[in-house]
Amino acid sequence: MTTPARHAEPTSRAPEALERNKRTVLAFYEAGLNEKDAEAALRLIGPRYVQHNPRIADGREGFAAFVAGLRRDFPGLRAEVKRLIAEGDHVVAHVHGVRVPGQAGTAIVDIFRLDEDGRIVEHWDVMQPIPGESANRNGMF
Repeated sequence: MTTPARHAEPTSRAPEALERNKRTVLAFYEAGLNEKDAEAALRLIGPRYVQHNPRIADGREGFAAFVAGLRRDFPGLRAEVKRLIAEGDHVVAHVHGVRVPGQAGTAIVDIFRLDEDGRIVEHWDVMQPIPGESANRNGMF
């Protein structure tokens, strides 16, 4: 027979795991995209990394090659996380990415799946260039 305390136990840990996963994703952005430090970012990625962006190869090596390309082609790139949403083993990030300082940049939604150890193991993204003019005054963020 299970007790009410036993049922409450996993729920009480769930918010801690969600917050841990959000911290991992924030650290991943800072290390991999803003600092362009693949080695530091790879510490946050699991042994098997599935990539759904068609321009980036699967695996840890694919991610390292992506970061090397950013360092070479867009040394001033910055990614500013505007909001994070965590549910289950997924974290969704709404991000303002600017490849070249002074440009409007891109609105990005990244979806990450993390394993039970809090490491990133899968990634999806959608991107939309920020237009010069908008039909409304709401902004992208």
